[in-house]
Amino acid sequence: MIPSDPAMLLSYVNTQLRDYYPSLEELCKSLQISEEEVKRKLSAIDYQYEEEVNQFI
Repeated sequence: MIPSDPAMLLSYVNTQLRDYYPSLEELCKSLQISEEEVKRKLSAIDYQYEEEVNQFI
């Protein structure tokens, strides 16, 4: 289960991307979550996914 709070979600997703997944797409497939939903939640706190660094910044 992933965190629902956007700040906690940010920390969780960035850690997973850094340590285990080569892309947001792979993370979402593995966890069976919506990539668009993650992006929407994190954009609400002004974070965008940057593919070049594989992190939300």
